[in-house]
Amino acid sequence: MDLKKELPKNLEKLLKILSEDSLFSDIYLEYTQTLRLVLEPERIDEINWGEEKGIALRKITSDFQNIFSFSNNFDETYLEDLAKGVIKKTALENTFFQTKSIKISEVSTFFKISEILKSRINFLENLKKRIKNLKEIKHYKIGLTEIKKEIIILNSEETWVEEIRPYFRVGVIVVAEKEGRLERGYEVAGRTLAFEKAKELPEFLNLSEKASELALKMLSAKKAPAGVMPVILSGEAGGTMIHEAVGHGLEADHAEEGLSVYSGKIGEKVASELITVIDDATLETLYGYYKYDDEGIPSQPVVLIEKGILKNFLYDKFFSLKYGKKSNGHGRRQSYRYIPLPRMGNTYIDRGFCKPEDILKSIDKGLLVKKMGGGEVNPLTGDFVFEVREGYYIDKGEIAYPIKGATLVGNGPKVLEIIDMVGNDLHFEPGICGKDGQGVPVSDAQPTLRIPEITVGGVLES
Repeated sequence: MDLKKELPKNLEKLLKILSEDSLFSDIYLEYTQTLRLVLEPERIDEINWGEEKGIALRKITSDFQNIFSFSNNFDETYLEDLAKGVIKKTALENTFFQTKSIKISEVSTFFKISEILKSRINFLENLKKRIKNLKEIKHYKIGLTEIKKEIIILNSEETWVEEIRPYFRVGVIVVAEKEGRLERGYEVAGRTLAFEKAKELPEFLNLSEKASELALKMLSAKKAPAGVMPVILSGEAGGTMIHEAVGHGLEADHAEEGLSVYSGKIGEKVASELITVIDDATLETLYGYYKYDDEGIPSQPVVLIEKGILKNFLYDKFFSLKYGKKSNGHGRRQSYRYIPLPRMGNTYIDRGFCKPEDILKSIDKGLLVKKMGGGEVNPLTGDFVFEVREGYYIDKGEIAYPIKGATLVGNGPKVLEIIDMVGNDLHFEPGICGKDGQGVPVSDAQPTLRIPEITVGGVLES
């Protein structure tokens, strides 16, 4: 489908209607194709695909209200009524979204219909071959998600934007068992790239081996010790802490509204002078990459914290207008059905000057965290609890053994203040960031970091 061929002919008229008595108005059009595949031993567990088109109309009034409506009905008269507010509620009629699940017995027939699907399944089969063929490996699941978004935006600042965003993401779960003990390894990779360009990247091809190795390694993991101790966050931890415990507090809807620990602190020291935090959606092919945000504003690198000093927040149009600032290209939405919000793109702590191996050697006894799991964060205080998905006990500057059952308990701003070693490495991890019921693709990163002391939840030593 070519979205440009489907455009209503009265877009300029619609924008003129929306612009009356408004500070800003925009029209957002979208056509999305989605493919989801899941491969398990001896079967294709899931084949789903869908497509959807829609339009969103919005105006920001002089008293700072977001007047928003959306529809997949492109009838010109209908849209004019929608823009004028004659139709008060949001409308979805004759939805264009379709999904279909294919039974295993139907796959060979379906191959004849879709060579595109066949190439994706072949890709998953190749990943399957890379799973270690050992008796301890009991099960696996390989999931592929491919999304192609075609977007057109026009706004009252005389902007017309066209962008195609291809998202490709693969996750592998491997389950291992030994003497009744079950452990799992999970690895994921994601890029803003089409399948044809992403499929040969090592980060995708190595997922099965890495997930297998982790599952096997965790079979020998010991219970994590508990207490206050030094912790090293490896670059491979992927910036989960900076995203969850810090990044959300720097989004303008939290920070400018007094709902963040960083509210009112621009120009103040909020972290160690070793810490610089940047959000840069212009980093091509990363999962949080985009040329323009979902309000038609060009993406741009934003220095949030520079050598420990708080410099900026992430703004969309609404909150930039409300607080007399300029949008820095961070108004994002899940789809045309949602209103834009201030959101992160590619968020990271910048590199330092220490070698990761020297940071490891600097710890007598402590914890090395290589992968972070889920957790909870209070953006108003910065307090957090994070699960450690892959961790290792450090003894005399060396990795002693893998651990399990650890959690990190602390406060994001306080952790940033006491970090005393920053590595010269940097590793990005993809993710889907949830906020106010919306999910958008993001990437997070950090170099290797040394936290001199933090509370580790685990097993108390007797």
